[in-house]
Amino acid sequence: MRGRPPVPGPDRVSRVAAPAVPVGTDAPILEVMATMRAMRRLKPDPVPDELLEQLVDAATWAPSGGNIQAYSFVVVTDREQMARLAELWRVVCDFYLASFATVVPEHMSERRYEALRDALRFQRDHFHETPAVIVPCYQLSAWTGRLQRQWRQFADSVRGLGARRAATFAAGLPAFSGRSEAASVYPGVQNLLLAARALGLGATLTTWHLALEPEFKAVLGIPRSVKTFAVIPVGWPRGNFGPVVRRPAAEVIHRDRW
Repeated sequence: MRGRPPVPGPDRVSRVAAPAVPVGTDAPILEVMATMRAMRRLKPDPVPDELLEQLVDAATWAPSGGNIQAYSFVVVTDREQMARLAELWRVVCDFYLASFATVVPEHMSERRYEALRDALRFQRDHFHETPAVIVPCYQLSAWTGRLQRQWRQFADSVRGLGARRAATFAAGLPAFSGRSEAASVYPGVQNLLLAARALGLGATLTTWHLALEPEFKAVLGIPRSVKTFAVIPVGWPRGNFGPVVRRPAAEVIHRDRW
């Protein structure tokens, strides 16, 4: 990774990964993907700043719509800040467990899903011990301001679609805008998660904070014009990486049309 990647020492690697799972900057990418479990049980041991910066570096290598690169990342390691986040996390976790988590996915048994709930409870109860949290953000206001100053060209391009398609575009504009922003953030999140896995760090993508986003933003001092897309706890995992369980590709592919 950019010439001088810091690599976790052998003592750290031996604590977090089974020997059969490769860890390091030269770990095969497909094997990293296939063994990148969501790690919710983390040790309280600190993560060096250079590793956290390397995760963010990896995130910035992902595609960016229009190459605008309007992303930013809040990296939290301060214990008092983490305690404040932990209070909010307990609220959103309890809400999730009492609502969405009452419905077991069709492909999971009740026993397996209860094991997942146990991991969520552990994360809730130990969130204040999380070594680091990374919050990916996106702010398009500067770019949209420049676009608005060219409103005539934009209006001409919309009229060029024709009346029917222009109306369809106008109706779909909120979805177009929201998904475009997400498409410029989540590839970076995946890069970050893959880099964490390759370096022997545990992490998981969460979006629960969006239920109370204003409160999370208040704790982190994030401006109103900035959107947050995830809260990613990062640390040395208590468990081991291993094969993920997913539906086979044959079950999810629609060829040529739905």
